[in-house]
Amino acid sequence: MKERAGRNRTIDLTEAQQRAFSERLIRLDRSVSVEEILNTTICQDMREACKFLPDTFVDLLFLDPPYNLNKEFSGRSFKKGSQKQYSAQLEEWLSPLIRLLKPTASVYLCSDWNACGAAQIVLEKHFTIRNRITWEREKGRGAKTNWKNCSEDIWFCTVSGDYVFNPEAVKLKRKVIAPYTHSDGRPKDWDREKTGHFRLTAPSNLWTDLTVPFWSMPENTDHPTQKPEKLLAKILLASSRPGDVVLDPFLGSGTTSVTAKKLARRYIGIEQDRIYCCLAEKRLQTAETDKTIQGYSDGVFWERNAKKKGTIENSELDG
Repeated sequence: MKERAGRNRTIDLTEAQQRAFSERLIRLDRSVSVEEILNTTICQDMREACKFLPDTFVDLLFLDPPYNLNKEFSGRSFKKGSQKQYSAQLEEWLSPLIRLLKPTASVYLCSDWNACGAAQIVLEKHFTIRNRITWEREKGRGAKTNWKNCSEDIWFCTVSGDYVFNPEAVKLKRKVIAPYTHSDGRPKDWDREKTGHFRLTAPSNLWTDLTVPFWSMPENTDHPTQKPEKLLAKILLASSRPGDVVLDPFLGSGTTSVTAKKLARRYIGIEQDRIYCCLAEKRLQTAETDKTIQGYSDGVFWERNAKKKGTIENSELDG
């Protein structure tokens, strides 16, 4: 286990924890029923695991595969290819997942700007593309010969025209800088609160209220591309109902499964790296008693650095 600074809240694993959490992991070598795999972490390559999964059981599919970049990741090397090559790779990952989806299922695929063309080509072959979300990823160094790359995309697709979408569940609470009032002084589309003036805004496809997990946040791990729980909460609340089945075949350190558990969804996560699987299981254990999602409370999402009940919600200091 790494030596950490006193205020560093990054989740670690002792050797004893690795052994204990490894016993919870499963590996598929035969066809299984839905009941056998619900709320589990499958430690296996997703292409192999998918062969044994049942048909049409998934309500929401979240995909965060390796991007089209030159990168070393979990001891494996990924090389940037052409749009055509990356399209073929996406097709290889996506094809075995299609039969698992219910006719009412939604699909979310993460990508960066360099993979937009490939993602659209593959997704429109199989689904109806509803939107492309862009979210601000504020981490990263500046570049001297280009614009700083601080955004990522999430493609929102559906299998059919019959799908779940709950806009009321994902409203964003923003500070009102210049509040308008009616002639009698009553707030116009905003509320007066002890800590300021706030307005609930409709969810859009531009997300600027997220903080990438870092050392002082209790959800942080050493996974290099970890998504915020708040990001997954937006997707799960918008496109699933309590009790629905959420599948993440590139689980990483477990954010999708953890957020699903906190929001009363059922989950299956697939990840081939054993250490990341164990981190997911440790986080899932914590989620049994701690249901908090940073930046989400009282049924709404709070913009970054918004004051709420005397605290700073989703701040640079505490995430």
